[in-house]
Amino acid sequence: MSGQTILERDGAIARVRFDNVPAHNALTHRMWVDLHDICVTLANDPTVRVVTFRGTGGRAFISGTDISGFADFSGGQDGLDYENEIDLFMGSIDRIPATTIAIVEGWAVGGGINISSACDFRVATPNAKFGSPIGRTIGNCLSASSVARVGGAVGAQVAKRMVLLGEMITAQELLDNGFLYKIAEPEDLDAVVETLVRRAAENAPLTTRTTKETIRRLTFDGLPDIQQLISDVYGSNDFRRGVHDFLAKTKKTPIWTGD
Repeated sequence: MSGQTILERDGAIARVRFDNVPAHNALTHRMWVDLHDICVTLANDPTVRVVTFRGTGGRAFISGTDISGFADFSGGQDGLDYENEIDLFMGSIDRIPATTIAIVEGWAVGGGINISSACDFRVATPNAKFGSPIGRTIGNCLSASSVARVGGAVGAQVAKRMVLLGEMITAQELLDNGFLYKIAEPEDLDAVVETLVRRAAENAPLTTRTTKETIRRLTFDGLPDIQQLISDVYGSNDFRRGVHDFLAKTKKTPIWTGD
């Protein structure tokens, strides 16, 4: 898969764009690495006041992650290494001291719900849908940090529906529960985002930085150690079957056996 993560600057405003249109902006490993490097750079630049994240093409924010590498996993340690790396990448978004905004058009799945949950605000089009249907596709699991991040943003019950039932949640429902800042029609989206961007940029940066860091510590400090649980999942026969069926594009839910 090709694809790139692009940074554009407009004074105090940084705009990060995920560009992998043929795959509905699914994130390749290279895109994840570049996202991490971009976020670290922005976090260390005191002139940045607002960072936006958006998918290219208007049809998807992020449709997930390229999992083709999962076919080469030989045991639970591979899964641990993968989840630890995702935690590193996601942590770089969490640590941006400027206000972060996700602009969601279409699908925000897997890495898409994780990244949008890491942002301070989310603006979406009416057709946007959010979820993490891993229990109906490949049968892997999330790290403790990912569960805390997504669950903290959408609420525990909605997070359970996403993961335990594989439901895709609509923009309207997530507006009603406070996850979304606003829903905007496609023709109004840019104007709504720019109004939010300008308001956030006017806030005192020390107030923003301190508040964000306090929330980050409340969310992630003291999380339980679930390394063995993650290893068990990624080392399972269910996971291997799920990956095989997904990459073979069988378009059916695997028969899970729990082993």
